[in-house]
Amino acid sequence: MKKIYFASDQHFGAPTPELSLPREKKFVAWLDEVKEDAEAIFLLGDLFDFWFEYKTVVPKGFVRILGKLAEIRDSGIPIYFFVGNHDLWMNDYFETELNIPVYHDNKEFTFNGKTFLIGHGDGKGPGDKGYKRMKKVFTNPFSKWLFRWLHPDVGVSLAQYLSVKNKLISGDEDIKFLGEEKEWLILYAKRKLETKHYNYFIFGHRHLPMIVPVGENSEYVNLGDWIGYFTYGVFDGETFELKKFEK
Repeated sequence: MKKIYFASDQHFGAPTPELSLPREKKFVAWLDEVKEDAEAIFLLGDLFDFWFEYKTVVPKGFVRILGKLAEIRDSGIPIYFFVGNHDLWMNDYFETELNIPVYHDNKEFTFNGKTFLIGHGDGKGPGDKGYKRMKKVFTNPFSKWLFRWLHPDVGVSLAQYLSVKNKLISGDEDIKFLGEEKEWLILYAKRKLETKHYNYFIFGHRHLPMIVPVGENSEYVNLGDWIGYFTYGVFDGETFELKKFEK
């Protein structure tokens, strides 16, 4: 089989569009490289540092990314998008314009007999209670309706500011391994294994690339990010690897 690629947490637009541009160009170069042997591409959230879809407006910019995704999808390669905590207000723009399905929670996949549980990872596990409460407010239809009444120039600017400054939204924390007993997503994976077996738990959100065994023939994978690590995952039909894009 061809390869299946996974990437997460690009946060394009942060801290400013100008400073984000070199990272965008690097990600487009990665997409150009992997499309040559990709069976499918999974984007696991926080592609943008902020995204909100008004009825007739989306945030400007990101044309290189959107154009490349459209090109790859039009070539017949499936792309799957999972919303993160920074782009959780994504609705149907990707589906209608790019033919890319959008998932708002974890989803199971099977490739070559291997089972995957895939998602962004925010709000999973025993901790993160402040963010979990905030997410309920942000995803409430009434909250989204209220925000939509703000003029985009006001709403987008405010949201971009909070996205960087508010630690509950940004998930800003020390990017260091906390140990298996304190990493919420590892605890989440182990709990899921009590009821069903998965070969791989693939998540983003944590910004720390790692592969950790969580059970017999089962691994938790965090994809890292495209801010400091530029890491991605690849499954060749037999094994899963984390790699760094060096170009």
